[in-house]
Amino acid sequence: MDELSSTEVERPEVVEDSRSAPVVKVAVAALRVADSPRLNGVDSDHVRALTEVESGLPAIFVHRQTMRVIDGMHRLTAARLMGRDRIDVQFFDGDEADAFRLAVKANVTHGLPLTLAERQAAAARIIHSHPELSDRAIASTAGLAAKTVAAIRLRSAVQPSPVRIGRDGRARPLNAAEGRRLASQVIAARPGLSLREIARAAGISVGTARDVRERIRAGQDPVPPRQRNACDAGSGRAVRAEPRATGPVALDPVDTRALLEGLRRDPSLRYTESGRHLLRWLSTRTVAPAEWRQAVDAVSPHCAILIERIARECARVWIELADELDQRSADRA
Repeated sequence: MDELSSTEVERPEVVEDSRSAPVVKVAVAALRVADSPRLNGVDSDHVRALTEVESGLPAIFVHRQTMRVIDGMHRLTAARLMGRDRIDVQFFDGDEADAFRLAVKANVTHGLPLTLAERQAAAARIIHSHPELSDRAIASTAGLAAKTVAAIRLRSAVQPSPVRIGRDGRARPLNAAEGRRLASQVIAARPGLSLREIARAAGISVGTARDVRERIRAGQDPVPPRQRNACDAGSGRAVRAEPRATGPVALDPVDTRALLEGLRRDPSLRYTESGRHLLRWLSTRTVAPAEWRQAVDAVSPHCAILIERIARECARVWIELADELDQRSADRA
């Protein structure tokens, strides 16, 4: 399968860079209700927990142009209940669509988590506002599997973008055949270009550009037969075949360390004894891919079967925990 790439554009996560914005004091009365991904609004129990936090809460995040809260509506509500006139704020200067994406990302990685229904609804909205973003890029923002986002996209009536922008911020053609055809046109018009320049102009990888040039030199079609066969004979445009389910859906890898770090910043956990206990419990029971890969090299052959059983049982228990939490989220939705 061709590896597609292109010139760098604005990164899908570039809106997060604004979290380094300076903290300023803003009048509580000047702030507007969030354009929130939460379907049921503010959670009163979470607000009450925040009002009991004695030390200062983190700054909330606000869209400067509209003064709408992006992240921190529970903190703002708690400040109002406590009779505070001003609150710490960091401003975001992008557009409203990017502000919503930032709100979704923030509420997925820390604070009171979004329910599955809320994450799916947020993904559908992002598909409408940013159809050029790839399934993986939207999945990373909304805390979903890429296949879930793909299914939501298929159900939507959004006109597909000719390119997709991935999590790395690079634009890729929606299908490899179009990228190859464009590369052949670039080569015909400017045969002296380097492979890297061809790849950049056509939105494909250098390896694909090399293959296209070699095919042209050999008098062959720049698009391999298997990709030509995937084209709609009537329109001449490539269409994607729907993958058949052959087993359990594989989720995208998750950076558990980043998620844990986000939980450690949550005031309801950080400033309560039960919350700190939960954080310690999680910290000693999560394993990053690099860690188990190092550990597996130290496993003696006669211990492998026993450790495999332990790993599978731990995985089963974690899945039960995940299912229970997902069910509780669904019950609250």
